[in-house]
Amino acid sequence: MNKAQFIAALAPHFNGSKKEAAHAVDIVFDTITRNMSAGNDVMINDFGKFKKVDRKARMGRNPFTGETIKIKASKKARFLPAKALKEVIAGDRKLGPAPKPEVKPAPKPAAKKAAKKAPAKKKTAAKKVAKKAPAKKKPAAKKTVKKAAKKR
Repeated sequence: MNKAQFIAALAPHFNGSKKEAAHAVDIVFDTITRNMSAGNDVMINDFGKFKKVDRKARMGRNPFTGETIKIKASKKARFLPAKALKEVIAGDRKLGPAPKPEVKPAPKPAAKKAAKKAPAKKKTAAKKVAKKAPAKKKPAAKKTVKKAAKKR
């Protein structure tokens, strides 16, 4: 599932608004990112823990040449799944039904006054459209002139 699919799955919980769902997803991701960059762990119960990990400098090997190289120290993000998430994934625990979006009744439109219709106009016999006569065939004289010109 990518971000767009995630937003589409959340949209029904925001009255079908993908814009509001995208805003909520962006806020959650931004909050997790900001806290992790500050060095704080983000723990979400029954889901897992996001934390920043410092990796020490170490020696590695170039797979193409086989020579040893030095790898610099770095900082990485790590996710540790919670026990409940591990159990669900392993099949030891079943998930309950998915939360259903709240259905809010649509506001009732204001009663509209019936518009008065203008009286229908009567058709008059004078406005009848005359049918066109079928087109006459063109005389064959042109064809004979062309044929005579070709023979010369």
